[in-house]
Amino acid sequence: MKKARALTAACLSAAMILSSLGLNTVWAVEPGVATDGNGWYLWDENNQLTIEGRGAEGTEAVVSAGKVEATQAGLEIIKKGGNAVDAAIAVSFALGVCEPQASGIGGGGFMTIHSADGVDTFINFREIAPMYATPEMWVVDESGRVISGQKQKGGKSIGVPGNVRGMEYAFNNFGSGNVTWAEVLQPAIDLATEGFQVSPTLYNDAISSYSEMIDYPELGKIYLDEFGLNYEIGDVIKNPDLAKTLKMIADGGADAFYTGPIAEAIVKATNLYGGVMTLADLENYQPTVLEPAKGTYRGYQIISSPLPSSGGTHVIEALNILENFDMASFEYDSLERLSLMAEVNKLIYADRGKYMGDPQFVEVPVNGILSKERAKELADMITIGTPGEYEDVDPWQYEHEDTTHFSVADKDGNMVGVTQTVNYYFGSAVVPAGYGFCLNDEMDDFSADPTSPNAIAGGKCPLSSMSPTVVLKEDGTPFMVLGSPGGTTIITTVEEVISNVIDYGMSMQEAIDAPRFTNRTTGAVSYENRYEAFKELEAAGYAVTESDAFNRSFGSVQAIMYGEDGVLYGGADPRRDGKALGY
Repeated sequence: MKKARALTAACLSAAMILSSLGLNTVWAVEPGVATDGNGWYLWDENNQLTIEGRGAEGTEAVVSAGKVEATQAGLEIIKKGGNAVDAAIAVSFALGVCEPQASGIGGGGFMTIHSADGVDTFINFREIAPMYATPEMWVVDESGRVISGQKQKGGKSIGVPGNVRGMEYAFNNFGSGNVTWAEVLQPAIDLATEGFQVSPTLYNDAISSYSEMIDYPELGKIYLDEFGLNYEIGDVIKNPDLAKTLKMIADGGADAFYTGPIAEAIVKATNLYGGVMTLADLENYQPTVLEPAKGTYRGYQIISSPLPSSGGTHVIEALNILENFDMASFEYDSLERLSLMAEVNKLIYADRGKYMGDPQFVEVPVNGILSKERAKELADMITIGTPGEYEDVDPWQYEHEDTTHFSVADKDGNMVGVTQTVNYYFGSAVVPAGYGFCLNDEMDDFSADPTSPNAIAGGKCPLSSMSPTVVLKEDGTPFMVLGSPGGTTIITTVEEVISNVIDYGMSMQEAIDAPRFTNRTTGAVSYENRYEAFKELEAAGYAVTESDAFNRSFGSVQAIMYGEDGVLYGGADPRRDGKALGY
């Protein structure tokens, strides 16, 4: 028996108290676990995530994902003859096993594909509201806020999951044909069967979710040990129920998930905890294929997520505004650059809150928001170095016309960016009995205000910020694929990394490692403390909040760049468990 298993109930209580204070107790393990097999390891003897060694190079292909086990799964498929889409599907299912707090088959997401022949495709496999869902199903207080955590946990928080249908659609329509559906699921089945190691990131997320694991016993059955304690860093978690589920999907395709015993278990679990899902909701779910949001930045082509994700639209809007300024003339860590970007962020988040929703249910002035003419008007309103308050510039007048991300690219120019999620840690905390996966809590992304363009309606897709993005050179040749988790911070993170590369000439890993900041329309500007100029920003009248040097709240970018030397350069974020691999 491991020494940590001798913890008394009193020790457990102390650990939970420390956790509530943000002071998680961890038990050290030898470094060298969760490695890429070549000497790199994810954490050290003090249980601190390593900063170095996250990137990778390759001449044939590179995969960059939020867990090294998932990255290895994708690379394995490419080595078997699969293309970037095949590899992305393998990564998706593997992440659902070894990063269960962030995504999985009970969730959904978006995929942006740029094929070697120049075709751009966006697949929306985001969750949707069950048909019987209404704004009135939530109980709100006098201020309009939902009470009792109904939006975040339990049955009312669960949307119809899209991950499995989305991956099957991508495989059938964009896969190479050189590998089978069963082959792309096999790495995930192996991970669930043989187990994966608990990283410091997963450990802390599980500690913070301990009460949910007690309240929702099927969740605790998987992620608590035989003593009812959280697994320690370095422990191996096996999930035979999930292995069984994945094998059913491998054998029977997506129908095995959306009909039959798995679907029945999903509906039973959802409704046991107060939800309104039906078998018809699952059986009728289909992903949608959309035209990506497109724009340019200093000659580079930007291809990203359209509505119902606001992310790509606002990344492009932000870059359109920045294009009116000579960014390269500003020092990176300077009052000028930081205040300018802070003001741009205010403007784009104002648009997000006022106009954005599922376009199948509300009219959205997308072309106006993407307009370079309107961006110029907004840019002219900014005074660098001074906090501003802005009047709305009506976009209709221009209408004439804590999630995961991974990227895959190959030498032929196929690029795939996928951002997928179950929303909060372990989603709704609801696990269909005997099947080993968490259902999402994506209903939380709807507004509780019934008059909002993002209000609940049956079959409606909640607004998102996910922004899987492809960047091409002016001549259309591949340049970069990237994205990030992080809720609404995704938009500013992707914007900042693109600017780091194009305006400041950073390498892929440098652009990811660089300090970040974010802000909304109102409130403080939050920044990583490696920035110095925020002292000047505060003196200029900005409200600021300091974070530690590599803070996961600023996203976790996984990205790949095509070098002029023909080499693919993968970057992965040290703020979480990301690792790129290439060959």
